[in-house]
Amino acid sequence: MGSKQILVVDDEIGIRELLSEILLDEGYQVHLAENADQARAFRNEREPDLVLLDIWMPDTDGVALLKEWVDQDLLTMPVVMMSGHGTIETAVEATRIGAIDFLEKPIALQKLLSTIAKAIMEGAPKLQIRDEEVQNQKLTLNIDGRTQLFSLPLDLPLREARDHFDALYFDYHLRKEVGNVMRVAEKVGLERTHLYRKLKQLGIKFTKKKGEGE
Repeated sequence: MGSKQILVVDDEIGIRELLSEILLDEGYQVHLAENADQARAFRNEREPDLVLLDIWMPDTDGVALLKEWVDQDLLTMPVVMMSGHGTIETAVEATRIGAIDFLEKPIALQKLLSTIAKAIMEGAPKLQIRDEEVQNQKLTLNIDGRTQLFSLPLDLPLREARDHFDALYFDYHLRKEVGNVMRVAEKVGLERTHLYRKLKQLGIKFTKKKGEGE
C-alpha cells in the first residue's frame, strides 16, 4: 500500500490537510493540488494511482477537469469525485464522464478508506470495450465514439441507488434514440406522460416535441 500515490485536489486547505493526514497514516503517498492548474501540472508529469477530485472549485471545476482528462486520453487512473453540495444529477454526470465513484462531504472516515481501496483495486474506467463484454448488471453512456463501462455503486441507500440506476438507464436510452422521447417510451415500455414525469424527477434534460402533452 505504501507505493500507492494519491492526488488530492481541493481548494479548501483544511480539507487538503485533513485528507493528507488520514491518508499518510494509512500508508499512502499523498500529493496536494489546490486548483485545476496544479492538478493538470501534476498529471502531465506523472500518473497517480488515484485522484480525489473536488467538484466545486474556482476557475475550472472538477467536472470540467475530468472532461479534459478524458478528451486528452489522460484518464488512465481512477478518479473519485468529492462535493459538499452533491446531488444525484451531479454524481451521474461525473460517473458518465469517467469518475469511478462519488463522495459527499463531510466524508465519513470508513467510507473514505473503503472507497479508495475499492477504486484502486478496480483501476481506471474501462474504455473501448467490445459489445459482447457489456453484460451482467453493467451499463455503457457512448461518448464521442468511445464506450465506457460502469458498475453501479452498491453501497448507497436503496432509494438513492434506484435513482442512480434510473438516471443512467434513461440517459442511455435518450442518447441511443437521439433524444426522441416517444421512441424511448416504446423501447422501455412506459407511457410517454409517465416517462416525462420520470425524466423531470431525475433532472434529466430532454426536448418535448410540439403537441406532446404531459
